[in-house]
Amino acid sequence: MDAITRDGQTARITQLEAQVTALQQQLLQAQKMSTIGALASSITHEFNNILTTVINYAKMGVRNQDAPTRDKAFEKILAAGQRASKITTGMLSYARQQSDRREPMDLVTLVEDVLVLVEKDLQRYRVRPDLRLEGRPWAAVNSGQVQQVLLNLIVNARQAMPNGGALIISVRADQASGFAELAVKDAGCGIPAEKLRKIFEPFFTTKVADTQGQGGTGLGLSLAKDVMESHGGRLRVESTVGTGTTFTLKFPLVVSPRTATPLQKVG
Repeated sequence: MDAITRDGQTARITQLEAQVTALQQQLLQAQKMSTIGALASSITHEFNNILTTVINYAKMGVRNQDAPTRDKAFEKILAAGQRASKITTGMLSYARQQSDRREPMDLVTLVEDVLVLVEKDLQRYRVRPDLRLEGRPWAAVNSGQVQQVLLNLIVNARQAMPNGGALIISVRADQASGFAELAVKDAGCGIPAEKLRKIFEPFFTTKVADTQGQGGTGLGLSLAKDVMESHGGRLRVESTVGTGTTFTLKFPLVVSPRTATPLQKVG
């Protein structure tokens, strides 16, 4: 094979790799929009509640001239406005994050930011989030991509519990392995072994469309696996039919920039 042929093949391979990367980014963006769509109804309902609070306390402040009542009204309006700001800031950050940049991040903060977005959705379907923390491990992550993975896992867990139930989200550092672990555990129907082997395959889904037309594309878990591997991490799943499913995200631990010293052993 002459040099010109080798150079041509190398150029084609490079072009194909660029096309694959671009397609992966498009799939991630499509999955992101799908997740936003699944949350849109609940977030809209939450904003309606916030506006109702603002309007009612504004009316109370107008009707009552005494300082204590007006102070209470202003405090409630301020709290409602801050709640709305937190939701919109989180949603805009999630929707706009397209960079591949990774930075050290406190995984507890990342989880708390995601829970702000899904809180009303979980309440609507009678799912009770149970946040369990062991320390505050740090990992070098692309926050938008990891938020997308976590949101997808939480929405999947909620859909696996049509009658509601407990959703356990845990964060811990496994110092022995050098990994931070972020787990999402539902109390749903579980996944049969023959399907569990296929859930990370593109376009394979165990879901059927629900009453709102929200079904499965078969891309969410496949993309989640790709995201975790690109972070040098792992995505693990354990499931028992009739008991529930646990997905665990494992990230290489990094030193907290706040302390500039190795993370202390947790537990």
